[in-house]
Amino acid sequence: MNIRHHGGGAGVTGSCHRLQIAPGRALLVDCGIFQGQDAEHLDSLEQHQVRFPVEDVLALVVTHVHIDHIGRLPYLLAAGYQGPILCSVPSARLLPLVIEDALKVGFTRDRALIERFLAEVQGRLVALDYQRWHTVLDDERHCLRVKLQRAGHILGSAYVEVDTRDKASGQLQGKGQRTVFSGDLGAPYAPLLPAPKPPYRADVLVLESTYGDRQHEDRRHRRDRLKAAIDRALENGGTVVIPAFSVGRTQELLYELEGLIHNGRDERWRELEIVVDSPLAARFTEVYRELKPWWDAEAHQTLRRGRHPLSFENLYTVDGHEAHERTVAYLAESGRPAVVIAASGMVSGGRVVNYLKRMLNDPRHCVLFTGYQAAGTPGRDIQRHGPSGGWVMLDGQRIDIRARVETVNGYSAHADQHDLLNFVRRMRHPPHEVRLVHGDPHAQAALKAKLLEWAEGAGHSLKVTLGGDFLAEDTIRSRADQVLASPMAR
Repeated sequence: MNIRHHGGGAGVTGSCHRLQIAPGRALLVDCGIFQGQDAEHLDSLEQHQVRFPVEDVLALVVTHVHIDHIGRLPYLLAAGYQGPILCSVPSARLLPLVIEDALKVGFTRDRALIERFLAEVQGRLVALDYQRWHTVLDDERHCLRVKLQRAGHILGSAYVEVDTRDKASGQLQGKGQRTVFSGDLGAPYAPLLPAPKPPYRADVLVLESTYGDRQHEDRRHRRDRLKAAIDRALENGGTVVIPAFSVGRTQELLYELEGLIHNGRDERWRELEIVVDSPLAARFTEVYRELKPWWDAEAHQTLRRGRHPLSFENLYTVDGHEAHERTVAYLAESGRPAVVIAASGMVSGGRVVNYLKRMLNDPRHCVLFTGYQAAGTPGRDIQRHGPSGGWVMLDGQRIDIRARVETVNGYSAHADQHDLLNFVRRMRHPPHEVRLVHGDPHAQAALKAKLLEWAEGAGHSLKVTLGGDFLAEDTIRSRADQVLASPMAR
């Protein structure tokens, strides 16, 4: 049995991991697209081609519905994958919305084709309850089961416990091999979602490391930072633009902003407009409201008090393109303070780009980052160069940055270094092998050092390897193609 990475091994995006339990038998965990630096030098259609074999894949398990974890699903089905798509109950509701949007942006606007593909996906979806084993395979050779546990990253997110038993070798007697794929783990105290709890045991753990080299701000500090940024907008007559993913981050920010408005004593807060300018985010927010049973205890307590954290008086949504253009012009010129939440989260496209093109060169406004900005994305460029008065390229235009640029890391939907360590060391039977994925090289290296330091102090035998050392051949070939296609190579 071995694990290969068809994406997400040596980078932060494109997560796709194969557990090969035997020749001709494999399990696939996630199948996402590449973004930012991970996607440089290749045409979008070419880089996402599924080059690995799919005929031996027994099932695809989806940890959550972010595009860097499910965006290659159309390519996977086009490559001939015929098996089921396993995910949590909330993810089964959200996944078709994400895929529909991805098809419109990257493939076709033909409604008939989109509907046919969505029907195909719906027919493959198998919604699993948390904390229950699901048998993928049980024959004379192997028994393969999976169990989803809450990951606290976005609504419906899960980490995956995989139990494999080889009947031919007699391994069926006693416990089988337990492999755990973390997916993306959430930070504790995130709005709406309960914190992830580690599994009882793992023999091998495939662990994300996005923030493996840093700590987040605590919830009180991050809320104070968010409030301070908006207070400055109120004073300056400007807009706070928050680039945010349509699913997850947008809903968490709405929850937090409703609390600040409800508890605020400044009358200006009572009149502050909170604008969600993303049709997709609006649809996700509606589904989030319908999925209240999966909210955490704090959110349910807020509901019992008669408050509606995802639907409140100050909240406005922008639908059509004409309304979007009017909103951009109004906020850029009127001097009325507002908070705008718009996709995409890394400023790699979407409506947020239009706001920034109009507002980045005006010191009244503020760009507030609350999530990870991958290397090579415009979001990372603004975050890095904005504080020093730099510039950024948006839609082929050079935009000078005079607006304030702030970052509040505490709202990250990813666990930080301390949380990732706790996920490992709080297992009753921690793994003897950890493979780090879904992180920049320096983040993986920093987390590896901390894990080995803990293991030595605890007297626990532990091997820590980096996913980039186990890239699948198709991924290595893809990267070689990138080098050959680059201007330097020519």
